[in-house]
Amino acid sequence: MTPTEPGIRDNGAGAGTGRTTDARPGDHWEAGRRFALRAAGLPIEAVHGLRCPRTGRWADDVLAQEERLTTTGAQLSDLLHALVKSTTGPNEAPGDADTRRTLLNLRRQVFNNRLPTDPAAVVRLITERDPETGRRTARWLSDRVRLEALRAAGAEVLAGELRDSRRALREVLSDGRLRRGLLLASPTLDGRLDAYLRDTAPRPGNRLRKIERSALTYLYRTACKTSPFSTFTGVGVGTLAGDPADASARLGTGDSWVSHVRLNVVALSRLTELITADPERRQDLPVILSPGWEHDAGRIRYVRHVTTAGDDSAAVTFDAVRERLFFLRRSGTLERLLNWFGDHGDPVRHRWLVDWLEQEHDAGRDECERYARALMDLGMVQVAALRVDVHDHDPLQSYRDALRSLEVSWADRLAHLLAGAADCLARYPGADVEERRDLLGTLRSKLLDAQRELGSAEPGLPQTLVYEDVDTGDDLVCGPAVLNGETGRALRAFEGVLPLFDLTLPQRITLLGFFVARYGRGGRCEDLLGLVHDFHEDFFDQYMSFTSKRRSFDEHGAYVPEVNWLGQSEMKTLDGARHHFHEGMRDLWQRYGTKDVDQDIELPDHLLAETASQLQPITPRFVPQSHHVQLSCPDGGRPLVVLNKSYGGLAFPFSRFTHLYDAAEPGAECGFSDALREEIASRRPHGAVFAEVTGGAVTSNLNLHGRLVDHRIVCPGETAPVPEEARIHLDDLYIEHDDSDDRLVLRSHRLECEVIPVYLGYLVPIALPEIPRTLLLLSPSTMAPFDVWAGVPEGESIDGVSRRPRVRHRNVVVARRTWQARVEALPARRPGAGEEEHYLQWRRWQRAHGLPARCFATVSRSDQGPVGAKPVHVDFDSPLCLSVFDVLTDRSPGTQVAFREMLPTEDDLHLTSPRGRHVAELAVETFTTRRPPHSDQEAAPSCPN
Repeated sequence: MTPTEPGIRDNGAGAGTGRTTDARPGDHWEAGRRFALRAAGLPIEAVHGLRCPRTGRWADDVLAQEERLTTTGAQLSDLLHALVKSTTGPNEAPGDADTRRTLLNLRRQVFNNRLPTDPAAVVRLITERDPETGRRTARWLSDRVRLEALRAAGAEVLAGELRDSRRALREVLSDGRLRRGLLLASPTLDGRLDAYLRDTAPRPGNRLRKIERSALTYLYRTACKTSPFSTFTGVGVGTLAGDPADASARLGTGDSWVSHVRLNVVALSRLTELITADPERRQDLPVILSPGWEHDAGRIRYVRHVTTAGDDSAAVTFDAVRERLFFLRRSGTLERLLNWFGDHGDPVRHRWLVDWLEQEHDAGRDECERYARALMDLGMVQVAALRVDVHDHDPLQSYRDALRSLEVSWADRLAHLLAGAADCLARYPGADVEERRDLLGTLRSKLLDAQRELGSAEPGLPQTLVYEDVDTGDDLVCGPAVLNGETGRALRAFEGVLPLFDLTLPQRITLLGFFVARYGRGGRCEDLLGLVHDFHEDFFDQYMSFTSKRRSFDEHGAYVPEVNWLGQSEMKTLDGARHHFHEGMRDLWQRYGTKDVDQDIELPDHLLAETASQLQPITPRFVPQSHHVQLSCPDGGRPLVVLNKSYGGLAFPFSRFTHLYDAAEPGAECGFSDALREEIASRRPHGAVFAEVTGGAVTSNLNLHGRLVDHRIVCPGETAPVPEEARIHLDDLYIEHDDSDDRLVLRSHRLECEVIPVYLGYLVPIALPEIPRTLLLLSPSTMAPFDVWAGVPEGESIDGVSRRPRVRHRNVVVARRTWQARVEALPARRPGAGEEEHYLQWRRWQRAHGLPARCFATVSRSDQGPVGAKPVHVDFDSPLCLSVFDVLTDRSPGTQVAFREMLPTEDDLHLTSPRGRHVAELAVETFTTRRPPHSDQEAAPSCPN
């Protein structure tokens, strides 16, 4: 037991896991045994050739000489001041006035580190009056002349190294791994890059320099960051196994990375839109009534989905879906239609529906077609057969199978036409860059042909047609002590305060308050659909609109309480915990941060423990967490764990990448997904089952994944191709308020137990329709973008730059060292100055403010927020890199730049490959289970699997 952290101890879990227990019996914390590796596609050595070491040494020599001249110049200035005084007074000799002016000018020039027009004449003048001052002046002027010569040499040194840097750049830009990723990320740049690679001019023209800057951005992204996209970043899975005391984190990966591709499912949605819009083809489509419809006091109640097409020009796009409870007035026609659908066990063809309407009402076929079409437009009648399901391993193949199942000629032709697209995807992973470029062109052509086949006069497709993920192909193992033991205790302690930053916690509290206000403490709601509708219509939408304008801290750094329209004590508890932590950070800043920003600030145990204790009443009993961490591994030292991001939920590190490891053959054992599903099931709280909540009608490759839990919640308007026993329909669910635990519990009538909703997609929950988004307020899914400095006033600004120290708890870093600068404080290129002079300005600025040679920068504007999605790499040893950053800042008024240290540094990277050392990130899981608040309560009944 650690003396400074009472109540947390190791309890000796097996190899591969770290488990801690606090003072309350039954409370457990455990690290998952699996991790996901994200490895930068290129080694860090790929950017070394872009640096200009001789130019850097030149700049450092110039700056050192400037500093020395400034020091000696100050001393010389005092001596010159004495000489000036000797030329004044009642005994002033003829010519003293001219001498005085000369000495004053010289003193001013020495102070400003500038050379006089005639140094020799000045030295003679001073030597005549004071030989010692004359010698010191001569020496200063001589050193200043050498400085001028040194500065003049910089242009040639930089020009030579820039030629070398550009040769190195062209070489690395030809790397297949970079080009394959660039082909998908920016087809426009890929098409222009060859012109840059062919250019051999010492300094490219303006157009080619724009290409150069764009290419540099992608190069630094591929070598210095870990964001899974195509071959820019590889993905691997590994285990924490071996000796429980082993803290080794060194990993190695091979060079034979394996590509897996899938078609952008938005392209399939575009085909379905054309099919359903065509009057002839629509006749052959199987249609069903909107799942989950029901009678409601003279009306038909169902959920209507309204889809807004995404921006096809964006690199990542998806169709947004809104859902609303909708009502149709019951009429004779509609009642008979519902009965007719009920008499058919299987979906009916659209033409059969029109035939029935025509016979039933003796009406014209055009009129009946308009009525049937109106039912489709309103969402009462749906085409489910052509929907992409989140569990589709191969969406294109599933779509072709669905077309063939229609057994009509046009659908067979379309399926055959799409065979060409499938062939392109099958050949794509093994193709080189040139062939991939041709395959993408062919794929686009065939999909456009498919749209033309369906009658589109102006076919269109998303910019990104192919989603590619790359498997590093290695069996990876880290020592268990990387996450347990001392590190586990530190991570567990910080997890206790993560609810402070959870964006969804106030929403969960608000739903609880709304429910209790409507149904009472211990109340129960059987109509979930009505609850969701009323919650959004009567309260939540207005609440979200109001809170979106809320600032967490005012202009004085004081915490602004959450909007609490329902006067809930839970919201006051959250506010109190936030205020307590905020005051603790302000105190740490005042005591330590403002004195020495080069020293780390240690988050004390008592601050974390006290804050977590305040949060305990509003913290769930089961808390699965996912953390994105980087390990800084100095030789012979214990890894420093740098916490990048944290999310709440199950299997988040792995869900999007299950297709890399599952079997592709239909009906085969999925392997990885099956193993994860078994592990997840073993973690379910007693008396509960996990059930997946999907994005419903939202189509996005970010949400595709294997089946990882045993049950699936089927919302109204959704279909679910899983076994019937695995489906939990919304009308089977009810919510009740557990008064003893003051929480909302979702339960199933059929299973007679609690149901814990689980979201396994990567699309942010706020983009989901209303029903699944509301269900997730009852789930362990959280979003906690933590910022421990929020609201803490910045320190004194020095020349427009303020600093923050690194913050950690033991060996877990929760905030990197940061430098915040107004854009006006950054070096600006002076008119007429050469490139070497501008580079010298950057080095002078970096040196003055103590920035490391490598860091990451986030540019933000007061009216627009962060510019670009992610931080950019800044290398102060590379003039080419600084040229990219100069353009990014663009000097707009109100622009701020936050520089954060690169941690781990290049020397402390722990992943290697035959290519060199790689920046890497590990995605890991932890699980906290707390005992119920009343230890004497009866155990809940077990649930079926």
